[in-house]
Amino acid sequence: MPGSSSAEGAGSSSAAVGGSSAAAGSGSAFVAAAGSGSAAVPGSSPVEAAGSSSAAAPGGSSETAPGRSSEGAPGRSSTTAPGGDPTPSGLPVARAPRVADPVAVLLTAAEQLGTAARVCELAVQHAGTREQFGQPIGAFQAVKHLCAQMLVRTETARAAVYAAAVTADPVDVAAARLLADEAAERGARDCLQVHGGMGFTWECEVQLHLKRAWVRARRGGGGAESEELLAVDLLA
Repeated sequence: MPGSSSAEGAGSSSAAVGGSSAAAGSGSAFVAAAGSGSAAVPGSSPVEAAGSSSAAAPGGSSETAPGRSSEGAPGRSSTTAPGGDPTPSGLPVARAPRVADPVAVLLTAAEQLGTAARVCELAVQHAGTREQFGQPIGAFQAVKHLCAQMLVRTETARAAVYAAAVTADPVDVAAARLLADEAAERGARDCLQVHGGMGFTWECEVQLHLKRAWVRARRGGGGAESEELLAVDLLA
């Protein structure tokens, strides 16, 4: 153009961008070629233009813009977002049940078994000696059923406790603890029912067995803890 010091011709290596000029063959000219991977911004220096070559143009280089990580947004990991669930399904991680000391659980089950056996003996003894309507109360069918159920629960718990003592398996110990707790608590209540109003008095030991069975049933390893352990073993 008139007044311009730059030469434009075929095969020249210079290009005027935004009104700036460069001498032909100087080697420091801006080059704006399609698909070259670099873009010259009007009014920028050659250093800035060269430094901006990392910006990816459509169909160009796969590098990301300056100041950004190649893995994602700044401050974020390339694997999971902060606070996200590490499980692939996005569901909460299953919490393993708390397992108490198997030896302590088994000893508590043995104590409960002793209570169940004792209250069964007391109920049968009282049913054979206490008379009502001219005959022992053990002759009535309702009392017979209570004593029979107490015996069944006691012997079932006994077999479970003995087996757990042999195998020392935490699952067997949990099953024995549940059966022994049930035999002791329900057996003490049934024995109290057989004794009638006398069972609530301080002169009778039945109410002591019932209270002790309640306390032992709430020790570690009983109730929900043993049930969770059995459920995990069945679903495994």
